[in-house]
Amino acid sequence: MDTYLAVASRRDERRYADRPVSDAVADRILDAGRLAGSAKNRQPWRFVVVESPALADQLAEQVYAPGNVKGAALVIAVVGTGLDVGRAVQNMVLTAWNEGLHSCPNGLREREAAARLLGLGEDEELGIVLTFGYPVRSRDPEGRSTEEWSRRANRKSLDELVTRL
Repeated sequence: MDTYLAVASRRDERRYADRPVSDAVADRILDAGRLAGSAKNRQPWRFVVVESPALADQLAEQVYAPGNVKGAALVIAVVGTGLDVGRAVQNMVLTAWNEGLHSCPNGLREREAAARLLGLGEDEELGIVLTFGYPVRSRDPEGRSTEEWSRRANRKSLDELVTRL
């Protein structure tokens, strides 16, 4: 898929089909995060794959929209914060999209409680919980041009966001 088309067509989705994500696809998503660039190659992240349904249910209560976690086929907690961690997250969601999966970042209502559930160390900070799954209703990225996806994105215009000096 064309990278710009992937960026323009990808949307956060909060509902997923009842279909498992294969280990091979999950590993590709995780590896995409691993491959993200970082300052001085420090790679300031760690990924916790939540495989236990009981733990996923407990973790769901710590995010703003618990149904996102409860209905996901793959749940990955990203440990770390900052721009470099954001780069890893973006790699993961774009790779998932390329694999036909939808995804959603889930904001943490109770960050410390979630960190305890995941067994994080005192020096570790939970950045985000990502959910992934196959779509309930599929979306064909190539069914529209990048320009059409961009128009439909409900985003501010470049004129509102860009200052040229």
